[in-house]
Amino acid sequence: MAAPGENLRIDGSRLWDSIMEMAEIGPGIAGGNNRQTLTDADAEGRALFKTWCEAAGLTLGVDRMGTMFATRAGEDPDALPVYVGSHLDTQPTGGKYDGVLGVLGALEAVRTMNDLGIRTKHPVVVVNWTNEEGARFAPAMLASGVFAGIHTLDYAYGRTDLEGKRFGDELARIGWVGDEEVGARQMHAYYELHIEQGPILEAEGREIGVVTHCQGLWWLEFTLTGKEAHTGSTPMHLRVNAGLAMARIFEMVQEVAMAAQPDAVGGVGQVTFSPNSRNVLPGKVVFTVDIRTVDQAKLDGMRDTIEARAATICEELGVGCAVERVGHFDPVTFAPELVAEVRGAAERLGYSHRDLVSGAGHDACWAAKVAPATMVMCPCVDGLSHNEAEEITPDWAEKGANVLFHAVVATAGIVE
Repeated sequence: MAAPGENLRIDGSRLWDSIMEMAEIGPGIAGGNNRQTLTDADAEGRALFKTWCEAAGLTLGVDRMGTMFATRAGEDPDALPVYVGSHLDTQPTGGKYDGVLGVLGALEAVRTMNDLGIRTKHPVVVVNWTNEEGARFAPAMLASGVFAGIHTLDYAYGRTDLEGKRFGDELARIGWVGDEEVGARQMHAYYELHIEQGPILEAEGREIGVVTHCQGLWWLEFTLTGKEAHTGSTPMHLRVNAGLAMARIFEMVQEVAMAAQPDAVGGVGQVTFSPNSRNVLPGKVVFTVDIRTVDQAKLDGMRDTIEARAATICEELGVGCAVERVGHFDPVTFAPELVAEVRGAAERLGYSHRDLVSGAGHDACWAAKVAPATMVMCPCVDGLSHNEAEEITPDWAEKGANVLFHAVVATAGIVE
């Protein structure tokens, strides 16, 4: 059934006010947010979201991974729901919009359905996935990964943060262990609104990104073992320097990524030294290599090359080398029929748009394993994300949510 007329819009001011109110929880130190998963701030954000869902007349369910599902009933009791959402957790120095726009944009779509008296054949479910970021507990998109059968519940519960705290214990501590079996829900379709996290839309003056694919990813966690020694009194030729091995691996990752152009990236964003003292050579270094591309063969080839060359580097320096593949998803092709709904909504609304490949991972990548799925993107200033300076405009947020609203209602089916 056709989407509602192009004159129908969400309440942009209400959406923006909700985003700003959520941003007050877990404030960062430079204008953004530090609302990492399963922290007290995460619990507070969840509680606020719950009150909004209840005020909108939604029925809340929570699964054993703590993922929140807020349901607006449909007219057909046998119709599978249309799911729409993202995540409320942030990076340690995260912005106010990454993930949050998707959850609150979904809620705003439902609020607008209520305002306009729109009845749909399919139920509509607003989702807040647990631990999308993977900043505290690797891998990213953990809850949606368990939902899609990629990870087991025991695996997820056993993940630890840098302080050794277990995911399962922290989920229980903040009081958000639900009783639903993870993955028991069935989906008719899944939509996710997100900021681009890249510079293309802003640079080209486009208002909407129609996401057709998502890059695949490997996270390779290296643990290098050397010998702690005094930096001043240990001769150079007698050192077993895990830090030097790390530096050479960093340079090698850059070379591998550049050799895999076009459309491939690689880098390191997290490093821990032990004992991390100015005048002690590190006995242990742990870091994570992040590689991504939309080409499956290229992605796996980069992984194999990096692992093999890292082993050679460490062997030459006498440094121990262990690698764990802590995060992975294959490149994703989103459902063409849902991509067409997004593109059609943007065109009916008169918004400039272009097709995009997402360079970041999203819960939509795992949702696509169990149901038709796609994404809507809006620009972000300078393409900056995972940074407290992350910024979007109210107009971008409103237009992205309008496209989401039209696409979701079209897929859910209006009942006259």
